[in-house]
Amino acid sequence: MNIPKGTLIIIGGAVDKGSFTEQNFDPDVEKNLNFFEKGILNRIIRESCKKQDSRIEVITTASKIPKKVGSEYVRAFNYLGAKNVDMLNIDKREQANDDEYLERLANADTVMFTGGDQLRLTTFLGGTKFHDLLLQKYYHENFVIAGTSAGAAAASDSMIYQGSSSEALLKGEVKITSGLGLIQDVIIDTHFVQRGRIGRLFQAVVSNPKVLGIGLGEDTGLVIKENKSMEVVGSGLVILVDGRFIKHTNITQVPLGSPISIENLVVHVLSIHDVYHLDTHTIIMHEHVSVDDEY
Repeated sequence: MNIPKGTLIIIGGAVDKGSFTEQNFDPDVEKNLNFFEKGILNRIIRESCKKQDSRIEVITTASKIPKKVGSEYVRAFNYLGAKNVDMLNIDKREQANDDEYLERLANADTVMFTGGDQLRLTTFLGGTKFHDLLLQKYYHENFVIAGTSAGAAAASDSMIYQGSSSEALLKGEVKITSGLGLIQDVIIDTHFVQRGRIGRLFQAVVSNPKVLGIGLGEDTGLVIKENKSMEVVGSGLVILVDGRFIKHTNITQVPLGSPISIENLVVHVLSIHDVYHLDTHTIIMHEHVSVDDEY
C-alpha cells in the first residue's frame, strides 16, 4: 500500500472558528476564536507547506448554503494570517471535470471540505478528474486535505451517510456507501458525542470488524500522517471502536429492524494530543501537566 506524502485532518463538525454573525461578537477577535490557542484551523495552516502563504481552497460542495459557509471559513483563515484563501464550489459533476476547477486544485497547497451532506461530495466528485487529482496530490505531494463534518465522513473508503441515532442498533438502520477513499480500513462518524451517534458506529464496525470506527466530537479532529499516526486536536473527545476482538454477535441471525447484540466490543476514548497508531493499534496518551506540577 502506498504511503501518502500528504496530511489528512478530519474534524467532527462545528469547528470553533467563531461566528462573525453572532450578535455578541467581540471586536477583540481572539476572545471569539478558541482556535487561536488550541486550534484546529491554526493547525491546518501550520501543517500547510507554505504556512500562512499557502494557497487554501475552501470546498463548499457538501453545503446547500455554500457562499455563507465558505465565507465564514475564508474570513476565519484570514484572521489567522492566511491571505491566499478562496472558495471553490462544485455543485455539478461536469464541473469536477472542468479544466478551470482542476487548475485551481492543482495550484492548491491545502483544501478544506466544509460540512453539509457527504452524499453530495461522493455524488458530485466521486470518479471524476477532480477526485483523481485529489488522490494524486495527497499521495505524491506535501498536500493537506482537511474536512469537517461531511468533509470528514467522506474521507474514508466506507462512509456512513444515513442512520437514526436513536435506532442505530436496530439491524439495517445504518446506511453505508463508498467514500472518497483517502484512508482505508476506518469508518468515520461526526458530531459524535453531541448527537449520540455511538450506536451508529457500533453497527458499522460489527458489520466489518476489520474497520476501525472513529467517532469525532465537535470542535475535535485527528491529524493523520502516512495514514498511520493519528493525533487528537481540538477541545473535545475522539471515540475509537475496535471490533477485532468481538466474540459473538447476533447481527446475521436477527431480522431487519431487530436489536443487535455484541459481545466484547472494545472502545477507546482519546483527548487532545493523544496519538493512536493504526498500524500497531497502540495508544500514546499525552502527559497533561497540571498547574501544581509546574511549580
